[in-house]
Parts: sequence; structure tokens; C-alpha cells
Amino acid sequence: MDRAQKEKVVEELGQIFESSGVVVVAHYQGLTVAEMQDLRARVREAGGSVRVAKNRLAKIALEGTDVSGIAGLLTGMTVLAYSEDPVAAAKAADDYAKGNDKYVILGGAMGGTVLDADGVKAVAKMPSREELIASIVGCIGAPASNIAGAIGAPASNIASILSTIEEKAA
Repeated sequence: MDRAQKEKVVEELGQIFESSGVVVVAHYQGLTVAEMQDLRARVREAGGSVRVAKNRLAKIALEGTDVSGIAGLLTGMTVLAYSEDPVAAAKAADDYAKGNDKYVILGGAMGGTVLDADGVKAVAKMPSREELIASIVGCIGAPASNIAGAIGAPASNIASILSTIEEKAA
């Protein structure tokens, strides 16, 4: 890799660290190609991405960022899982780590906060953005459906009373 390629990689990594809602750093030593493809597919399905980069270039990209504290995690064979959603990549990485002993979460960063392995697991347990939006919409929609039910109920009661009166008259 020549200098221009390295500069391009550092720039891409810098954008990843700046724009991602969460970055998870993990060791992947011993993973087969199929297992790595499975990890990539799971993270992609969750709305994130996986990136393997040279630790030295990643450390250079981290300099001057809010999450420069994760530079100490970049030792050995490391892989980065990241997403714009502050929970998606952490959930996917945690789920994958539960089923594969060779994939070990070291820590990560969420926004400007540096996380240890337990912090990443805690973030993974949080509801995703879509789940939060769905619960908020449910809370907003519930009173409206109750009002519609209350408005519609008297009309149905009147109709049933009228039908009962009609049956008695006949």
C-alpha cells in the first residue's frame, strides 16, 4: 500500500469515527472467511458496516477526534463494526459474539463516549431507534383510537336500542 492509499484509508476511517453513532472494536482472530461474511451480513442487515483496517492507520485517524480514547483497544487483529444508529451495530456485534467465541468485543465508542466491553453490551440492550419511534407512535395513537371508539360507541348503542325496540314492536 503506497502513501496515497494510506492517506485515503485514514480519511475514510476518520469519517467513520466522526459520523457513526456507535463504533464497536473487537478481536476476530481465528474467524473463518465464512464466519466473517456472516458477521458482515448480520451487521449490514442491522443497518451498519464492518471494516478491517490496520491498527496504525486507525490510530492516526482517531487523533483529534472525540473518541480518541479507543486507540488503546486497537491491538492485535481488530475489526470495527459501526452504524449511524447508536444501537444497531452494538446489537449485531453483541448477538454475534454470543454465538462465536472467536469474536471478542473489546469496547467501542458511542458519540463522544468511550465504552468498555460491558458498555457495548449495555448499549446493545437499549431499544433501537425504530423501536423507540414505534413506541412513541403507539403512545400518540392510543388516545386517538380511544376517542374514536368513544365517539363511535354511542351511535352503536343507539342503533342496538332502536333495533331492540323495533323487534319488540314487531
